[in-house]
Amino acid sequence: MLTSRKLLRDKLQDIENELRGTLRNFGLRVGVVSTGHFEARVRELVAGHPPLEGIVAPLLAVRRVLREQFAVLHKMVLDRVRSDRRCRRLLTVPGVGPIVALTFRATVDQPQRFACSKTVGAHFGLAPGRYQSGDTDYDGRVSKCGDAMMRTALYEASQVLLTRTQKWSWLKAWGMQLARRRSSKKAIIALARRLAVILHRMWTDGTQFRWRKETDAVAA
Repeated sequence: MLTSRKLLRDKLQDIENELRGTLRNFGLRVGVVSTGHFEARVRELVAGHPPLEGIVAPLLAVRRVLREQFAVLHKMVLDRVRSDRRCRRLLTVPGVGPIVALTFRATVDQPQRFACSKTVGAHFGLAPGRYQSGDTDYDGRVSKCGDAMMRTALYEASQVLLTRTQKWSWLKAWGMQLARRRSSKKAIIALARRLAVILHRMWTDGTQFRWRKETDAVAA
């Protein structure tokens, strides 16, 4: 269900990029427009240009069908999350939405696979590689091993937590401090890794996210 939803989402993006590129070749720019107004904007731009109208019409028709079927799959995902108590618990973590919660639920499947919650982030390729040779000893980039969809979902969740979530929490404060000391990108990756640890701990302990660190039993 999740992979099918992702496939339709990616194809939708491909169609929209193709439309934007085609119009740009003729000096026409779609610009920033909401998903719901995208088709109307394209038709407005090509009005009075019969050759262009003929080119974009099939693409818009395919996009329309993709949007309809994407909505069907997205509703299936939301219904599944609402009916799963574990997913509902994971949703209490700031930045974690239905897609992230269900992806984590499906990817981990059996939390007993991990003897220690701290290993979950590394399993999804979010731990930096270690380089040691003679006098050289430093951390490199993340390994990017494991499930790519899960890694992407955790990365996006940490971005949302760091940049969009308004409610303050010990986890956001930790990420903001790290971003000031190092960089936003490194902070997002570290936050994604910590989210994986927290989500697994919450699953195994049966607890919800606690916003204050001093009383938090699910801290990584």
